[in-house]
Amino acid sequence: MAESRGSFPRLREPQDGGSPNSSPGSGRGKSAASGHRRHLGHGHRLRKVTLTKPTFCQHCTDFIWGLGGFQCDLCNFMCHEKCLRNVKTLCSCLAPNLVKIPVAHCLGFPAQYKKKFCAVCRRQLEESPATRCEVCELHIHVDCGPFACSDCRRCHQDGHYDRESYHHHWREGNLSSGARCDVCKKSCGSSEVLSGIRCEWCGTTVHADCYSSLTPECNFGRLQNMILPPNCVRVCVRNFSKFHCFRISENSQMEQVANCGDDDNVDTGNHASHKDTQSASSTDSGKQTLKIFDGDDTVKRNQFRLITVPRISKIEEAVEAALRAYYIPDDPQEYELQTFTQDTVYSDDIINRNGGSIESKNLSVFRDTIPEAWVLRAKPRDYEVIKIYPGWLKFGVAYISIPINIETTVKAVIQEVLVQLGRQDENIEEFGLVEVLMGCKQVPCVLLSQLELMLDRLQDIKKISVRQMNQTRFYIKKKENSVEQLNLLLMGLPPQLSQDQYLSLLRSHLEIKGDLVSFSYVYIDQGAVVLEISSFAEAERIYALVKDTSINDKQLTTVIIPIIEVTQLPPDSYPLLLFVNSKSGALKGRELLYSFRKLLNPHQVFDLSNGGPLSGLHTFRKVPFFRILVCGGDGTVGWVLGVLEEIRHKLTCQVPPVAVLPLGTGNDLARVLRWGPGYSGEDPFSILVAVDEAEEVLMDRWTILLDSQEVIDGTENGVPELEPPKIVQMNNYCGIGIDAELSLDFHQAREEDPDKFNSRFHNKGVYVKVGLQKISHTRSLHKDLKLQVDDREVELPNIEGLIFLNIPSWGSGADLWGSDSDGRFDKPQIDDGMLEVVGVTGVVHMGQVQSGLRSGIRIAQGTYFHVTLLKSIPVQVDGEPWIQSAGHIIISAAGPKVHMLKKCKQKQKKQTGSLKDARAESLTNSEMGN
Repeated sequence: MAESRGSFPRLREPQDGGSPNSSPGSGRGKSAASGHRRHLGHGHRLRKVTLTKPTFCQHCTDFIWGLGGFQCDLCNFMCHEKCLRNVKTLCSCLAPNLVKIPVAHCLGFPAQYKKKFCAVCRRQLEESPATRCEVCELHIHVDCGPFACSDCRRCHQDGHYDRESYHHHWREGNLSSGARCDVCKKSCGSSEVLSGIRCEWCGTTVHADCYSSLTPECNFGRLQNMILPPNCVRVCVRNFSKFHCFRISENSQMEQVANCGDDDNVDTGNHASHKDTQSASSTDSGKQTLKIFDGDDTVKRNQFRLITVPRISKIEEAVEAALRAYYIPDDPQEYELQTFTQDTVYSDDIINRNGGSIESKNLSVFRDTIPEAWVLRAKPRDYEVIKIYPGWLKFGVAYISIPINIETTVKAVIQEVLVQLGRQDENIEEFGLVEVLMGCKQVPCVLLSQLELMLDRLQDIKKISVRQMNQTRFYIKKKENSVEQLNLLLMGLPPQLSQDQYLSLLRSHLEIKGDLVSFSYVYIDQGAVVLEISSFAEAERIYALVKDTSINDKQLTTVIIPIIEVTQLPPDSYPLLLFVNSKSGALKGRELLYSFRKLLNPHQVFDLSNGGPLSGLHTFRKVPFFRILVCGGDGTVGWVLGVLEEIRHKLTCQVPPVAVLPLGTGNDLARVLRWGPGYSGEDPFSILVAVDEAEEVLMDRWTILLDSQEVIDGTENGVPELEPPKIVQMNNYCGIGIDAELSLDFHQAREEDPDKFNSRFHNKGVYVKVGLQKISHTRSLHKDLKLQVDDREVELPNIEGLIFLNIPSWGSGADLWGSDSDGRFDKPQIDDGMLEVVGVTGVVHMGQVQSGLRSGIRIAQGTYFHVTLLKSIPVQVDGEPWIQSAGHIIISAAGPKVHMLKKCKQKQKKQTGSLKDARAESLTNSEMGN
C-alpha cells in the first residue's frame, strides 16, 4: 500500500473478498532488515530456530523437527521452511489494518481454558490467566488484551457503517480437531496449534489457503432460518458497555478481573505481564531485563512490558526488542528509547524530566549509570502519510492515503479526500473527520476540529501511546442530524396501575424528564413500562439510578431493548427466541448462554435471571413468525408460558410454539415432548437443529382458583377480612397431600442452603431422604377434603395424596396413571381437554410408582374440578409447593391451548415450501379443530 511522496493516490480496494471485520488475506508490514529473518506478504518476521523438542507447524499442522522451523519474532507463528511460500496467515501486528468495521469485544472474567490458544501471541491459554469474548470466538491472555483489536461480530445496526447484506466473519484457530475444510475436504482443525479459520455466522471451516475460493457473502448456514439477521436489528447504545447491550449480567468480581491489563481502566496493580515476568525470571547472567513504557499513558498507570537483551548490545537492538514487546511492526529506525527514572513514574511531563533520548547508536545499553526503565518514543517527523476511510462505503476496507506536513489542517485533509472521491462540489462544512481508537473492549470516537493541525494530532497520539497509534483510524463522515433514541424496559413496579400513576412514580423516584422520556408500552400485569428516551445522557442517568432504587421494598431493574426491523426479515425467516435460566442445571445454563450467543445473534438470547421472559417477548412483539426455546426446569417453562399468555394479545405472533431444553430435576414436560430427562452436555448446534426439525403439537393449560376461607389480620367496619382469592396456572400436574408435603420439605431445604442443590443426583437424593422421614406417618386425606368432577360428587378411597395429571409423566418420569386399558376412562392425551385424577396411599406407594412396580389409583377423568379443603393441607402445582388454608380449589381449562414443539424421533426430510406456509396451515387446522 506504499505511495509515492507528493502525489495523491486513488481509492484503494482490498485484493480479495473479506469479512465484515477481519480477514485472513494478505498484508505487508515494514521491518528491520536482518540476515536471518524472512519478511513475506503476511507481515511475519520469521527467523530460523533450533527446536529442542518436537512442535507443530501452524500452516500444515505437521511436526517440525530440529533445524527445519521458522518462528515469527512478533506473534510466535511457527512453520516449516517448505511452507514459507504458502503461508497466508497474518501476523497479529497487522490485525488492526484488516478490520473493516470496528466492533468492540465483550470480554468475560479470566479463567483457565484447556486446548485453547491466544489470538495475539498464539500460545496456549493454560500458560497464564485468559479471557474470552461472550459474543465471538476470541480467546486471549489477559496480558494480551491491550494488543487485541476491535474485530468482534457485528450483531446489529447502529446508524454507522450499516449494510444490507453480510459477509463471512472469519476467526482463526481454536477449531475442533475433527474440523474439515469445506473447500478441499481435508482436516483443518488442531488441538495442538492455532490453525484453520471459521466463519462465526455460518460455521464454515476452511484452511487459510482455501478461504479465498469461497464467495464473500455469508448465508448463515444450516441455522439461517433461526438466526435473527444483524441487519434487521437496530440499537444505538453509544457509551453503554457491550454487557449492557446484550443484557449480560456483570458482577463486581467479573468487572474487576476483566479489567485487568486493559489500558482503558485504572491500574490494577499488575505492573508487568505474567508471561514477561516468567521470561525475566529465566534470564541468564549474560542478559539483562529492562522495563519498557510505550508512552505517557502507560507511565501514569505504571504498566510496562519487560524485554531481555544482552548486557553488551546496541540501543537499536533494544529498540527492536521493545517494538516486538508491543507488537509494532514498524522500522526501528523511526523510534528511540528515552531514559526514565523511578522518581518520575507518575510525572505528567515525562520528556522534560527524563533528559532526552540516547543519540549514540553504538552506545551499550548496559552500564552502571543506565536506568532499568525506558520510554519508547516515535521520532518527530515533518511529514506523514495517513489513511482516511470513507465512512459511508458499505463494503471493503477502502481508504485513501493522504500526505500531510506541519501546516496541514483537518479541513485540508477533508477537502483532498472529497476531491479523490469526486465529491468536491459538496459543502466541506457538512463533513467531519472522526478519530477512532480500535481498542479491544471499547471503540471511542472523537470528532476533530477542522482547524486542528493533523500532524500535531498524530504526534499527540504517539506521545500518549505508540501502540495506540497502530490502533487508531480516521474516518470521513457526513454530518447528519440523527435522532437519538434508546428503549429501556423498566421492571419491578407495582402491578395494576394506570399509565399516569406509573409516570408519577417514576417522576418522584427517578426524576425523569417529560420532554426526553415517554412511555411506548405499559404492561400493567407485570408492573413494567417501556421508556422511549431521546437523549443518551438521560438514558445513562436513568440506567445508573435504577440500580439503587426500590419501590415498595422491591428492587427496580432495567434492560436495553433492541428494535427489530421486521420489514428487513427474509421471507422464510423463522427466528428463534431463546430463554436460558442461568441458575439451572449446575451452572450448565451459563455455558449454554455462552454457546447459544455464538451460534445465534446475541440479541435473540435472553438470560431469565436478567429481565425475565418479558424482555424477550417484548423484543419479538412485531415478528410475524417465531419460535421459542426455553432452557430450564418445568418451573421455568411454566414461567415463560404464563407471561406469554398474559401478553400474547400484544404480540403479532400470538401463539409461538415452544421447545424445552431440560435443566431442572424432574423435567416431566421435556420427557413427554421427547427432549429427554435432562441436559447432559449435548452439542448446542445439534439441539438447535432438532428444534428446527421438531413437530408442532398442542397442549392443554389449566387455571387453578384458590379461594381460602382463612381470616387475615385486620378487620374493616368490624367485619373479618378473608384472604383474597389467588389464581395460578398449571401445565403438568397439581398435587394435594403427601407428594406436596415432600415437595415442600425439599423446597425448604433448598432455601436454607441453595449452593448444595446444584445437580439432579443430589436433588433426587434429598427427595429420597425427606420421603424416608415421612414413611411412618399416616394421614386420612379422604376425610379432609371433598371432590367434585364435572359437578358430580366423587367418593375418595383411603389415600394420602390426590394428584391431577395433565401429562403422562410425574415425579421425574413415572407413569402414575398407568398403561393398562380401562373401559371406564379414555386414553390420556396432553391436548384432550381433560385431567386425570389419581390417588396414592403413601410414601411406599409413591416409591413403587417411581420404580415402575405399580401405578396410582385411578379415581376420575374430567374437565372441571371442585375441591373443598376442610383444613390446611400442602398443595403443589408443577413442583411449586405451599400450605393451602381451608377453602375451595377450582380447576378449569385456561383459554386456548398452547403450541409446543415435540422432538422428532428421526431426522425429517427437507420439506418443500416455506416454514411460514406450513405454520399458517397448522394454525388454520388447529383453529378449525377448536
